[in-house]
Parts: sequence; C-alpha cells; structure tokens
Amino acid sequence: MSAHSSENGDKVGMSQQSAHPLPGGITRKWRAGILGATGLVGQRLVKLLADHPWFELTEVAASERSSGKSYAEAVRWHLDGPIPESARNLVVKSLDPSLDCDFVFSALDSSVAGGAEEDFARAGYPVVSNSKNHRMDPDVPLLIPEVNAAHLDAIPGQQKNRGYDTGFIVTNPNCSTAGLVLVLKPLADAFGLEKVFAVTLQAVSGAGYPGVASMDIHANVIPFISGEEEKMESEPQKLLGKWDGARFIDAGLGLSAHCNRVPVLEGHLECISVSLKKIACLKEVREALRNFQVDAELAALPSAIRHPVHVLEADDRPQPRRDVHAGNGMAAVVGRVRECPLLDIKLTLLSHNLVRGAAGAALLNAELLAVRGFLNHRVQAEGEKQLPEPVTR
Repeated sequence: MSAHSSENGDKVGMSQQSAHPLPGGITRKWRAGILGATGLVGQRLVKLLADHPWFELTEVAASERSSGKSYAEAVRWHLDGPIPESARNLVVKSLDPSLDCDFVFSALDSSVAGGAEEDFARAGYPVVSNSKNHRMDPDVPLLIPEVNAAHLDAIPGQQKNRGYDTGFIVTNPNCSTAGLVLVLKPLADAFGLEKVFAVTLQAVSGAGYPGVASMDIHANVIPFISGEEEKMESEPQKLLGKWDGARFIDAGLGLSAHCNRVPVLEGHLECISVSLKKIACLKEVREALRNFQVDAELAALPSAIRHPVHVLEADDRPQPRRDVHAGNGMAAVVGRVRECPLLDIKLTLLSHNLVRGAAGAALLNAELLAVRGFLNHRVQAEGEKQLPEPVTR
C-alpha cells in the first residue's frame, strides 16, 4: 500500500517501506514471532509479514512434531506463491516463552491457545491473538481498530490484575463477527442499533486445514458450525460496547445468528436485517456506510484502508469470487441495501475470513499497538530512541 489513493481513498501502489516509515523516530523494526505458524492463519501471517515496513519475522513456533525442523520442512504450504524467503530457513520452536522476538502473534488452535498465550504474556511478551480463548475475558480487549480502539485503555488494568509486567493479551474477533461489526459500526454511530438478525454463508477455509470433509461439503450446505452462533451473538456486544475505566459495558443489542458452512473457498457472506433507533431512509443508510472512514492515526497504519466499508450498487453483489479481495482483503463489501418488512433495513455483506477475519485483523491490531507505544523492543539497541509511553485516547 502507499500514499497514493484510489477513488475510494484506499491506499494502493508504492512499496510499504517507502510509504510507511517507522513511527515515532524508532530506528529498527519490531521482531515478531508467530505461534501456530504452520496452520492456515499462521501461513497468512508469514506471508503478510514478508515485506512489512514495521515488523520482521524472527521466530516461528508450532507443535512438538514440527519443532526442530526448518519452516519449509515443517509446513504444508497452502497459499499462492512460494514460502517467503525470510521464513523458509527459520527453525520451528516449541511453545516455550523464550523466543527471540519483541511480541508474538497467536494463531494457535483453541485447544492449546489459552494457557500458551498466558505463559507468553506472563513472560513479558505482548500477545496479539487470533484465538477465541481470551476474547470475552473481562480485562482483555477484543479489538477492531476502526470500531473500538479506545478499548486498548484496558491493558494496564489487565497487567495489574494478572501480575504481568510488559506482557498482555489483545484479541481480534471471530472471522464472521469481524465483517459484521465493521458494517454495523457506521450504522450504530449514525442511527443507533436495536436489533440485528444475521444469516451467514461461511467459506470452508474458516474451518482450517483439512477442514470439512469433501464428501460432506461438496454440492452441499451444512447448517451448523460449532460455537459460531454463540460467538456472533456475544462478541459484537463487547466490540460495540464501552470501556468505562474499570470494565467493559455491553452494547445491549438484540442479536440472533444462523451460521452455515458452504462450498466456497474464501469469503464469508452474511445476510443481515437491522432495527435502527432513528428513522433513516435507504439513501441515508448507504451514505453512512459509504462515507465511513478512519481517522488519521488509523489511516497511517500500513494495513489500514481509509474507507473500510465498500458499497456496491449491482443487485447481485457482493460475491466471494469477485469481491473477496477488496481493500487487499481488509474491506467489508456491502450490497443489496433495501427495506426490511420485519425490521428496518436489510443488506448483504462479504468479508475475507482469513484476512479481515483473522491474519490481517491481528496485523492491524499489532500496528495500532506499535504506534500507541504498547510494543517494546525487548533488547534496546544502543542509542536507539525509546518508545513513548502508551497513549490513551
């Protein structure tokens, strides 16, 4: 991405290095580790970090069966293009909190993520997690920077409550929640929200690899994803709620979700109906969505796009095959905005489940943590400018 802008105001073009110098006079990149680096989300993080202007990948960690192998030997690579050269020869480590890095991304399976993330935070590592285990903890920010950046104010309390020093845990939401809440945010700001009814059509890549058996999903729809509806009904309450200095206060929405697995590779499609607190016509709703843009602080982050919600006019869009990579996978794409005979409005939205809903979301969270001074260089280079104290907003 670069400082050049498209007609949407989104960054395109030049190299990230030239467009995004290190913030605050910092003279060297932050060193990142990835826990669960061989899985689908871990692989996506490896690829996104390959040419990142602020972060360099220095450590990869995974299960014991991969430990000791080179990353190229340990991983079954599923992404387009080769494994980045910067990662190929990294030795896969175990999940021991002694990695040579400044912070870690966690793309671990939920069966091991909870304890491992706490171990790393206790050892002083900031943990930027994609896993579900700590999302709803009362002292852990569940973060979408465009929606609730102020929730980072909870980090000092978390450190105090848990006896952490420089470590902490910040999470991003479930992949289907991420696109939903990004679209709900401008509606909440403009009109207020009362009720949301959502039906999801979720891609098979959301189940990881090998995921759903081919004989179950081919030419079929599975109307059940374990735990998914519960996440969609609880996580938006926290994301759209408030941090009052001591606790998170839920948004108080009425929210119902039906979640389905469909034979699509990437991209979660969601059909939602919304009840608004203020009366609004369809033109006003479209304008609120189309005009939603991030502030200057967020726009300066390497993975951010100025307009994270794209609105399409065609009757048959968005579609995963045609629209999933909008905004480099970080946009939520909206279409079919129309009146709802039961609630107020209804629309269709699409988001990339592995980028906006997982790896890209974690990367954007880490960028915001960096610019606000929450990521320290664990070994400070002589003469290097110290990071500012964490900024509260």
